[in-house]
Amino acid sequence: MTEVLTGAQKAFYEEQGYLILENRVPVPILDRIRQEIARFTEVARGMTASDDKIDLEDSHTPDDPRIRRVKLPHTQSEVVNDLLRSDHILAPVRDLIGPDVRMQTTKLNMKSAGYGAAVEWHQDWAFYPYTNDDVLAVGVIIDDMTEANGPLMVLPGTHRGPVLDHHHNGYFAGAVDLEAEGIDMADAVPLMGPAGSISIHHGRILHGSALNTSTQDRRIIFYEMMAADAFPIFGQNTFPASLEEFDARMLCGTSTLEPRMAEVPVRIPKPLPPTSGSIYEIQKAMGKRSFEVLK
Repeated sequence: MTEVLTGAQKAFYEEQGYLILENRVPVPILDRIRQEIARFTEVARGMTASDDKIDLEDSHTPDDPRIRRVKLPHTQSEVVNDLLRSDHILAPVRDLIGPDVRMQTTKLNMKSAGYGAAVEWHQDWAFYPYTNDDVLAVGVIIDDMTEANGPLMVLPGTHRGPVLDHHHNGYFAGAVDLEAEGIDMADAVPLMGPAGSISIHHGRILHGSALNTSTQDRRIIFYEMMAADAFPIFGQNTFPASLEEFDARMLCGTSTLEPRMAEVPVRIPKPLPPTSGSIYEIQKAMGKRSFEVLK
């Protein structure tokens, strides 16, 4: 028995590696999240560099604050934390990976109108491999997402293929050279929907997003999570400090001391480039870009 997904939706996710579910998040919750975004923007006013809570656009100035990411927003906002733990998010996740679910990380990516930064093609799995691949990300669409404002794009079916090379010049660059891999970006599918929709994409699916050059904001919260019996492989970029810290990430169900081992492809995301930080900074080590970058 499933909680919210149909058999057809589960089969589509297993085959294609993604889903869009419209109208999952109520309007009052979206309104509170938008108020929080306004608060974060005021926090960024006067900042001269990114810190451990807010990642700034390259075009940011203290007088004209521009945020590209709020880091771990569930630790900075009650409404973001409450939504993470609600059935709006967890019910479809349980339908896909089972009742025992653990958090990987959270992020609020902000592509503001006219300058929102691109994210190069990558697989989340390249950053954090596990013993099995019941690993996914839920995207909470805060603004109507259209082809014009830089939607998340996925290459369907790539979650069933290899983990691709995300290294450049000997360093982990967190991005894939599509041409070198023989992949055509024309095959990508944009994950679009009205505000309040959620997207779900498999941790191994290849995805990215272009600059937002439109007049509409494109802001999205990503809740990344995995089955509780998926244990981290040493070398991943968010390796837990202890078992206690790992178990503190449980969102629902029961933790375990028995990792489930699956035959999954793995590359270790090391060594990091000399200049590391968020994915935006790591991807600067990439030579060839698929998307335009901010000037």
